Amino acid sequence: MGKNKRQKHLFHGKKLKPQKHNPLTRPSGISKPSSKALPSKPKHPAQQRRPTLPFSPEEQILLIGEGDLSFSCSLITHHKCEHITATVYEPFPELLSKYPHVQKNIKVIEESGGVVRYSVDVTRMKPFTTGKEREGIMDRIFFNFPHVGGKTKDVNRQVRYNQKLLISFFNIAIPSLSPKEGSSIIVTLFEGDPYSLWNIKDLARHSGLEVKRSWGFQADAYPGYKHARTLGVVKGRNGESGGGWKGEERAARSYEFVRKGEGVVMGVGNAKKEHSSEDEDEDESPAEDEIQDQDQSLDEDSDDLRTETDDDEDGD
Repeated sequence: MGKNKRQKHLFHGKKLKPQKHNPLTRPSGISKPSSKALPSKPKHPAQQRRPTLPFSPEEQILLIGEGDLSFSCSLITHHKCEHITATVYEPFPELLSKYPHVQKNIKVIEESGGVVRYSVDVTRMKPFTTGKEREGIMDRIFFNFPHVGGKTKDVNRQVRYNQKLLISFFNIAIPSLSPKEGSSIIVTLFEGDPYSLWNIKDLARHSGLEVKRSWGFQADAYPGYKHARTLGVVKGRNGESGGGWKGEERAARSYEFVRKGEGVVMGVGNAKKEHSSEDEDEDESPAEDEIQDQDQSLDEDSDDLRTETDDDEDGD
């Protein structure tokens, strides 16, 4: 019996010769990996964050520098907004030559009871007010992708021009806000330089506003919206429209501003922002002397400001 047991371990009486381990030798029975990539297992699609929509359908909404008016149309068609006033910089003939499809959007706005105003320069426009007290009438004021255009290729001067544009806008937008607490101004900019150099939150604070919240702009939350370049519809080499970069595919951020004192709720120990979004960023107010230096540099540039030029890559 002991012999039989030993034979089982000797594979029928044959002793196995010990094999030297060669790290370069592939173990038998294992084939060489195929150069073809194996089909990956389907991944669960990441859940998208619910888009922030800073308006209600029944509110009075003003949109500045609306380009081809596709954003306004999306508010009406898909978000059922009832009271839209949209302004464009160009007179109607120029607008039509830049964006041949714009008449469809104008029709949608006007048939819904909305208003389109042409030849509106935000640096010269009057506030939207009513009555002897000149109270503002707008609950939400949007300025999507403001940019003065290709006035100069010098980055520092471009920054100052755009800062001056935003200050002019804030000075008009604030008195246009309705007296209802929480009426707000929403500005959307592309992320990164040179837009981050504009210091929009500092400009807003110095104008009498405070940041209520900010969030990543999601263009797909506005079906039908297309980022309209200021120079008009760009055609590709094949002659079809839609050439060049697509602004709605670039990372952008929206900032919502309210009058000072309306965007903060006092919590235990600290001031907490009301309705702050998950991706909202925190920052501190700049020193007053920095703001004064900024104002002085803005005043030194006395060139006539336009909200848009034909050389500009940006626009709503």
